[in-house]
Parts: sequence; structure tokens; C-alpha cells
Amino acid sequence: MANRRQFIQFAAGTVGMMTAQRASASIGPFIGAPRSQGLRILVLGGTGFIGPHIVRSIVERGHAVSIFNRGRSEADLPPNVEELIGDRADDLTALHGRTWDAVIDNSATNAPKWVRDSAQLLKDAVGTYLFTSTRSVYSDFSVVGMNEDGPIYDPDPSAIEEGRRLSYGEGKALSEREVRRAFGDRMLIVRPGLIVGPGDETDRFTYWPVRIDSGGEVLAPGDPNTGAMFIDVRDLADFYVHLIEQGTTGVFNALGPASPLSFAELLYGIRAVTSAQVSFTWVDTDFLLEREVRPYGQMPLWMPARGDRVGFQQFDLSRPLAAGIKYRPLAVTARDTLEFHKSRPLERQQDLRSGMPRERERELLAEWHGTRTGRR
Repeated sequence: MANRRQFIQFAAGTVGMMTAQRASASIGPFIGAPRSQGLRILVLGGTGFIGPHIVRSIVERGHAVSIFNRGRSEADLPPNVEELIGDRADDLTALHGRTWDAVIDNSATNAPKWVRDSAQLLKDAVGTYLFTSTRSVYSDFSVVGMNEDGPIYDPDPSAIEEGRRLSYGEGKALSEREVRRAFGDRMLIVRPGLIVGPGDETDRFTYWPVRIDSGGEVLAPGDPNTGAMFIDVRDLADFYVHLIEQGTTGVFNALGPASPLSFAELLYGIRAVTSAQVSFTWVDTDFLLEREVRPYGQMPLWMPARGDRVGFQQFDLSRPLAAGIKYRPLAVTARDTLEFHKSRPLERQQDLRSGMPRERERELLAEWHGTRTGRR
């Protein structure tokens, strides 16, 4: 494990990168004249978490965008965005007779029927179909350095017509199959890991900037060298538009950062953007699991590197890096996420949807210190 001096050096370097990037962070990493001008892009959705970021990236790159949704959600979108009203469950009328250069499908978590119907409708009206899949389509994470060719779930397609419930990964795998069937070599499938940043209402990353900014003794889970992988929603959005502009097709994981990040570097990097007085207490993995502390739930982003999960946070990123994915510094993501959180209503700030309640954290820390001193 790296020592505290190395952590401090890492944190100081992160602050320097944050300062250098502050002026350009709102623009995103793909800066400069687009390779292709005036593309027409359809976004299925557009008003959730990742949708508005995608729409803004499309507009900033000089393209025209249409969004298709039920018209029930408001979002902060640029002007001149065409909104088509319908319902992916039973009303695609607004898409009939239209053509686009590309479509970006941010389908709901488990809706392969939606994907099948939209892909079949648009297969002769759209050049490229980009489907937002997930890392969870992989059926085995026991290999360190796995890439896009790793084994994925192979669900029974009859589940669509029979309405059988599938796991999140199985539903996305079946949706991928529908995109392949309709678009062949014109399909573009992106498999993000945990998507984080401003606008995220799940709080699966937000917990850490908020908790660290609160100060005091912070429970840090397991081995400090355990990996941490995620992607800033703005980097994902820019990657989507970049892929479409380049005419790229195929399958890409969307995880980061480019260089391996340990959980210790994650926490100390977030610490660098706050002025709070913080100390980290690393609590043993077995101790936490024995007390039913849920990885990725009560301890967001943390997945012990064990058994069939040893490679969960250690993917090979060669393919997305070669395709042009870019990452903003951790400090920028942490700072902007914290600012987003503080802009929310007070009652929402006090009701994080992921992470460990403070009282439970104090109980575990007290018990941990007791075991370390021989007291129970």
C-alpha cells in the first residue's frame, strides 16, 4: 500500500489538475472543430440523468438533435431541441416517416421489448444505432483485465413475449441482441460502469464527496489497494458524440480512469477538493462483510476483489482509449458533484439514497477500534 506521503502528493497533484482544468471543464474533453458537421441525431429519452448531458454535447458540437419521450419530465436543455412526444411502450407514431444520421438509445433498465420495437422501426431510417448497455451484461468478473470479448449473459429471447422478469444484466444483454439483429454492423453498443457526476440522483458516487466534506473520522472499506472504476456522465456523453462523428461501430466498455485508481487514491483525491478536517480509518473487509455491510450499496463504489468479482474493478480499457475516450480529472468530477448536491433542496441533501447512515458508521468504527485494542 502506498504510504501517506504518496497519498498527499497524489492529492496535491489532483488539485493542480483541477485548477488547470477549471476553465475548460464545462466544455468537456473533446475540444476543437468536429470532424463532421450538421449531423441529425435522435435521442430516445433525453430528460433523465445522462440524456441532458448527451443533448448538450450534441448541440455544442454543432449538430441537430431530436428527443423522443412522454413529455412528462422537465430538463435543462439547450434551445432549438426538437421534442417528439410518444411512449416507447405503445406509441412510436412520432418517429414514423422521419430519418436521422444516428440514434442514441438510453433505454430503461429492463426493457428489451422497447429496444426491439424501436430498432425494428428505425433500421431503415437511421444510419447508426447507439445503445447504452452496461458492464452488468458480463456473466463472469473473475478475470483481471477483461475486455469487451468477455462472456456475457445469454437469456432466452422468449422472455420478451412472455413478460418474464430478467435481471438487469440479462435484460441489457437481450436488448443488445435486438440491436445487433436490426442493425448488424451499423450497431454501436457502449457498456458503461457506474455513471457519476452532476445530476445523478442515485448518490452512488455522491456519498463520498458529501461524507468527506462533512469531515471527521470516515470509515474507509477494506483494502486501500482495491480498485475503483466509474465514468463521469459528461465524459460518457462526449464519447458518444465522438464515436458517432467518427462513424465508429462495434462494442466498447466505458469505464475509467485511464490509469488504475485505488480506493485510497479515490478517497484522498476527493479529500483534495474540500477544506474539511478528515481522517480515514480502513476497516477490514471480512469485518464489514460479517456485519452485513453491502458492497456498492452501503459502501458505494467498493467491491472486494474476491472470487468471481476479482476483476470487477480491473477492466482492460485499450479499446475505448483507442476509440478516443477522454477523462476529466477526479477532482473536477468530485467538485462538480459536491456543488450539484449542495444546490439541491435541503431535505434532499439530508436524504442520500446510497451509502451508510452516520449512526451506523459510528457504531462500526467504535466496534472496529474495540477489536483492535482487545475490547469487545
